[in-house]
Amino acid sequence: MRQIGDHAVVLGAGMAGLPTQVTLVATPDTQVAPLSGLYETLNSFPLLGGLEEDLPQHPFDVQIAAPSRSDYFGASGLPLGAHRACDDIEHTDIAIVPLMMVDGPDWVRGRYPQVVDWLCRQHDHGALLASACTGVLLLAETGLLKGREATIHWAFAPTFHRNFPDVRLRTEEALIAVDDKNIVMTGGVMSWHDLALYLIARYVGPVAAQAMARMLMLEWHGAGQAPYIEFTPELGHGDGLVAERQRWLERHYMIANPVEEMTTGSGLSRRTLERRFRKATGRSPISYVQQLRIRESRRLLERTTMPIDEIGFVVGYENTAFFRRLFQRTTRLPPGSYRRKFGVVGLVPAGAARSRVSSSSAAGRLPE
Repeated sequence: MRQIGDHAVVLGAGMAGLPTQVTLVATPDTQVAPLSGLYETLNSFPLLGGLEEDLPQHPFDVQIAAPSRSDYFGASGLPLGAHRACDDIEHTDIAIVPLMMVDGPDWVRGRYPQVVDWLCRQHDHGALLASACTGVLLLAETGLLKGREATIHWAFAPTFHRNFPDVRLRTEEALIAVDDKNIVMTGGVMSWHDLALYLIARYVGPVAAQAMARMLMLEWHGAGQAPYIEFTPELGHGDGLVAERQRWLERHYMIANPVEEMTTGSGLSRRTLERRFRKATGRSPISYVQQLRIRESRRLLERTTMPIDEIGFVVGYENTAFFRRLFQRTTRLPPGSYRRKFGVVGLVPAGAARSRVSSSSAAGRLPE
């Protein structure tokens, strides 16, 4: 597996004069916007003529295929614009499963067995299989990801883990290419941008990908999904004592020695509490505290003009250099870059923010 930055871009059929056959798989769970976005982007090369004269006009031949001739409406009720049924397509060079709207908290396997079989047949014949966001749930049913790495929108990680425990999920990545399996996946809702640009770079060339990104304002998510992932602690794990300690940390994560104080209040030895805490939450106590502190610092960067070093102090770090390193390691962005990317318009003045943070932090709440 290699990331796109290390991927050797190859000359595709589109540059050789023969269009690369692309099939977008549209199920009744498919969201229309990513589907149409991929379709229109890969068909937009005639618009690039004024920017890059040497690019081919039609490097891709794109069609939309549904599980059957009657499955022509998506999750939102909008028409999918399907041209054919999957089984009517004997061969494609690229098969893409775009984002699907999962109904409820869990993915139910076996919804589209004929599509899974079709994907397997296409892969056996040499096709590249690709997915965007939750499309990987259907892709994983082929069994081709077993023992491999995959990515999906971070909010759907729990249902992916339950359904495919033999796949190594990396939600911090926006794009993962499994080269020896000829599979590529992207993670977040808008990661279809990354997928479209990856395919253009691979099959047409990096100049074409750059030109398309500039013309359509498409974005490579170079930092992956890490800046977007929300830390959402699990409290329903069944260990009441650990859950109570988690709630205590929500109110006291900013104090000097929260793990030591938490352990003292538990009545357990540090080793015993750490073992139970890790088993219940999947994290060590100190890692858990760091996640709480980074979560609050992100909110302050987004919603206030408080100086960065002061934010580090407010959430519990006297060593501001360490805070900056930890923040970047967690989000893959320095605090200043994070603020520029996610800061809201009309930020609260710094003085007002400090007075409101002191009271809200003590109560374990975010500033309003």
